Amino acid sequence: MPAPIDVAAALAQATLDLAAPQDRDTTLQRIVNVAASSIPDMEHVGISVAHRDGSIETAASSDPLVVELDRLQYTLGEGPCLHAIDAAPVVRMEWARHEQRWPLFVPEAVARGVRAQLGIRLHVDEQSLGALNLYSVTSDTISAETEQLAELFAVHAAIALGHAHRLENLNAALASRRMIGLALGLVMQRLDLDEDTAFAYLTRVSATSQTKLRDVAATVVDQHHARLRDGDPRDDTEADALT
Repeated sequence: MPAPIDVAAALAQATLDLAAPQDRDTTLQRIVNVAASSIPDMEHVGISVAHRDGSIETAASSDPLVVELDRLQYTLGEGPCLHAIDAAPVVRMEWARHEQRWPLFVPEAVARGVRAQLGIRLHVDEQSLGALNLYSVTSDTISAETEQLAELFAVHAAIALGHAHRLENLNAALASRRMIGLALGLVMQRLDLDEDTAFAYLTRVSATSQTKLRDVAATVVDQHHARLRDGDPRDDTEADALT
């Protein structure tokens, strides 16, 4: 095992990647690679990311076995990974062949050589983002040192994911604002309204149709572009179709 300073240096380098949000996947991959080579008795490491629609994906893995074991848990709906995301921040599975908590997953994992597994929830501001999954094929037990190091790597993975989520939310908000602005301009022009009245018009359409304002705006802009492509010279407003 590398000296602690080597682990700290690797984590420090991984943290530098957080300054480049577009490299989220690179950062996560670096974390799992270093974790797999640094954490005692844990040869296989992966990071699972939970999405808002309830789906879960393996965003980074040290090897194909991780992807296979992760997918088994997603498909079967049970296992230390899912338990860490939904129920407990740290989930230990030692002496896997005797484990009774996940009767569907465990036999499949044991058949693939898993002897112990550790799942650690990744969260930022109490929001669960996924889990750091560590698999051992050489040890039946998980030492306190292994768990402490794994938790350290989990903190860095959570920071990377949290940074990426904040960037995604910001980009989505900016895109929505731009779309609403475009639709507002079209309604102002077509109906000869001032900005406040045009905005009130769009919000009324949104409330009446029970449609999010950004979706109403997108429809207005899409219909405008469609008419431009079709060469339609009519001067009526696209928003009329939404009333």
